[in-house]
Amino acid sequence: MSPMMRLVLGLAVLVGIMAGVAFGLPAHVTVSRSKSINAPESAVFPYLNNLHHFSEWSPWQLRDPELKMSYSGPEQGKGAQVQWKSDKPSIGSGSMEIVESEPNRNIDLAVNFNGLEGKGALMISPEGSGSKVTWSFTSESGSSPLKRWKALMLDGFVGTEYSVGLDRLKEKVEADRRPTAPAIGLTPEGAPAVPGEPSAALPPGAVPQDSAAPQGAPPGQAAPADGTATSATQADSSPPDASAPAAVEATPPPVEPKPPAKKKKKKRQ
Repeated sequence: MSPMMRLVLGLAVLVGIMAGVAFGLPAHVTVSRSKSINAPESAVFPYLNNLHHFSEWSPWQLRDPELKMSYSGPEQGKGAQVQWKSDKPSIGSGSMEIVESEPNRNIDLAVNFNGLEGKGALMISPEGSGSKVTWSFTSESGSSPLKRWKALMLDGFVGTEYSVGLDRLKEKVEADRRPTAPAIGLTPEGAPAVPGEPSAALPPGAVPQDSAAPQGAPPGQAAPADGTATSATQADSSPPDASAPAAVEATPPPVEPKPPAKKKKKKRQ
């Protein structure tokens, strides 16, 4: 037997073996991935039921920023459709259509991946204080040996994509629910951020200069609560500055009384 005939015979035997094994493969394959999200079901459901949000968490949009998406039918719920197309062969083209929608629970999909049609589902279930989202795809391969072999590789191909998509969905939902920090305005150094409140730049115990202080009052002295003027005694009650020389009070020396003048006696002649 010539080498060419041996090659042809070997290929025929290999094809027969593969066809025999294919008939032993399941007629349908289901791919499923799940992800926990720190948000209730009611907060997650709008991202799934409205296919216009699909571009925000689609795994194919991440791999191909030039991915083209189009929409048809209603914006959300039953009948809503999304189609995508990529120039990358590994992504190709596909579509999803919502065929049934149960609020905050389940969304049934009709899916097409590069001509491979199947049924998809997005299920939401409570989990602790948040929820769990499960994205699944089921393909019916029928009796075709080629389709059965192709369906066998779905878990490695579609499953990886679904995991990436659910990770993006988790990031998107939790980021949108994260409280926004208040805007911090630019405040001049030493000035209070809120009128009436002391500035953080002042030393402890110091009183900021208030616009309501009486005219002529020393800086840093606030107006009394009853509206009366502050007395000079209260204004001078602050401790003296240690660095200033102490004032010495000048006391006049005591005045001694003068002795009475002596009268001169006249001598008699």
